[in-house]
Amino acid sequence: MSKKNNKTHKAGRSAKTGRFVKLGYAEKYPHTTVIERVPNPGHGDTK
Repeated sequence: MSKKNNKTHKAGRSAKTGRFVKLGYAEKYPHTTVIERVPNPGHGDTK
């Protein structure tokens, strides 16, 4: 999966607070976290 031209990466987010958490924590506690794809810097929506 580690291609150089990926435009997104996985990130963990708390379902309660909405704050980013470490990916390992999100995988360990799937009932209170969400793993989502986040755009890399420079590849997000600029509208």
